[in-house]
Amino acid sequence: MQEAVESGFTVLPALDVLEGRCVRLAGGDREHVTIEGGDPCEAATRFAAGGAQFLHLVDLDGAFSGTPTLELVQRVVVAANGAHIQAGGGYRTIAAVESALAAGAARAIVGTAALSPRFLREAATQFGERLVVAVDARDGLVVVDGWARTSALPAPELARACAQAGVRRLLVTSATRDGSLAGPDLDLLESVIEASCLPVLAAGGIASLDDLIRIKGIGCEGAVLGSALWSGRVRLADALQVA
Repeated sequence: MQEAVESGFTVLPALDVLEGRCVRLAGGDREHVTIEGGDPCEAATRFAAGGAQFLHLVDLDGAFSGTPTLELVQRVVVAANGAHIQAGGGYRTIAAVESALAAGAARAIVGTAALSPRFLREAATQFGERLVVAVDARDGLVVVDGWARTSALPAPELARACAQAGVRRLLVTSATRDGSLAGPDLDLLESVIEASCLPVLAAGGIASLDDLIRIKGIGCEGAVLGSALWSGRVRLADALQVA
């Protein structure tokens, strides 16, 4: 499956899946579920029918265990009915990324594995536009292993290493603000954009249409919309209108 060429600003509804159902977590804590969203396939069909061209699918069980569930990707791809799937959660080897793409994902997201320079170079060369590197940060430092461990690596340094390795796109998430509806971490986003000069998708804390406008204004190419969408604070149609 070839990735569609996107123009302008892209809004990606979030499908975070834990134990078979869509959820929203506070700060990535699997014990702190803030929203129950039901069946991920039903949600994928609904968001695609609402006009979303890309969906952001995260296998939370895979993120915590390091072993993603490819059957989840396959089912959501079918349910999305033509909308493209950006899949993440536990993709820590070249073979795992290959499997996600073979299962129908348009893009695969890697996080923890990106701290390995060798993996980063190999993945960037092999997958090109179909690879997204997640720069997940708490207090400015990259978090890994399902956000359970904080590394000593500042987010801008990882972003710079990605650019040097040939990575084409970053997903930048404030782990502290994720699920909080406290607003995006614009300082984090700007620091990564400045360090890498790469296209950046923003995530974490987005609560309003004004937040989307601010994210767009600092130069991000898109945003993942999670709790604001699932809680009804932002309607998908309005978000897509901003885009």
